[in-house]
Amino acid sequence: MFGVRYIKAQPTTYLMKYRGGAIVAEGPGLSTLYYAPATMLVAVPIGSRDASFIFEQTARDFQTLTVQGQVTYRISDPKKAVSMLDFTLKADGKTYESDDPEKLPERILGTVEVLAQQAVKELTLRDALQASDRIADIIAGGLRQRADIASLGLEILGVSVRGIKPTPDTAKALEAQAREAILKTADEAIFARRNFAVEQERAIRESELDTEIAVEQKKRSIRETQMDAEASVAAKRNELREAGMAADIVLEGKRKDFVGLNAESTRTLADAEAYRVGALMKIFEGVDTRVIQALRRRHATGSASRKPSPASLRRPRRSASSTSLRTCSAS
Repeated sequence: MFGVRYIKAQPTTYLMKYRGGAIVAEGPGLSTLYYAPATMLVAVPIGSRDASFIFEQTARDFQTLTVQGQVTYRISDPKKAVSMLDFTLKADGKTYESDDPEKLPERILGTVEVLAQQAVKELTLRDALQASDRIADIIAGGLRQRADIASLGLEILGVSVRGIKPTPDTAKALEAQAREAILKTADEAIFARRNFAVEQERAIRESELDTEIAVEQKKRSIRETQMDAEASVAAKRNELREAGMAADIVLEGKRKDFVGLNAESTRTLADAEAYRVGALMKIFEGVDTRVIQALRRRHATGSASRKPSPASLRRPRRSASSTSLRTCSAS
């Protein structure tokens, strides 16, 4: 009411009350009334906070690795922090006027990245993978000695490196080397055991070879007898095949003669049919078409009026061309 408000800070928040450019009240967990139009409130968080980080760095042997961890810090001198960053609250007394409080972890992590790079570049990949504690100590010591960190009123409570990992391909290569060393030791043990077993088996194998030689000689004699029998059977089969081929040759010759005679007969019949058709065409040369049509109608009428006798049914029918030929001859 009338611009008078009440604020109660948490124990982990250092509250400063400004009026007329001077601090009139301050302290952690401060509770006070203030006149909003003429009062400015500054709230600095003084509790411990964690800032996680994950950086890619390059080792001395030019291998890329990832450093992951976190920094724990707190603002031990709120007045120094206020002189460097804006922690002023808005009129509602709940939110900040600027984003400086959110940028504070970014400033710390930027310094951490530089210190981590300095620590890793002095180590090879294998050494860096086993130096997480050493790298954490170097980062913590560097933060405590940095002037920019001290000017912000920060106290570094601790730095922990949770993991240092190479790239997936490099990790596979390192795993392969370790695995190969283990497998090499296992192979040497297997080789020694097998070498002893070979010495023991050699004597047994020699006696087995003598037995195999005798068995192979027996198999060879059996095989030669079988081959002789197969050769005799094959000769008989060849003789039968040659006889069959001779019979096929004779049959094909007779078939060829039959085909020739059949073709000659077909040619003779074709010549006779051509001669008959030619003779018939010569008869009708020069005859009026009306006479031919009249003969055709007469022939058709006579054929319909006559009743065929059983004897005529048994006789073969003459072709129309033969009938027309006789009619023209009678005329």
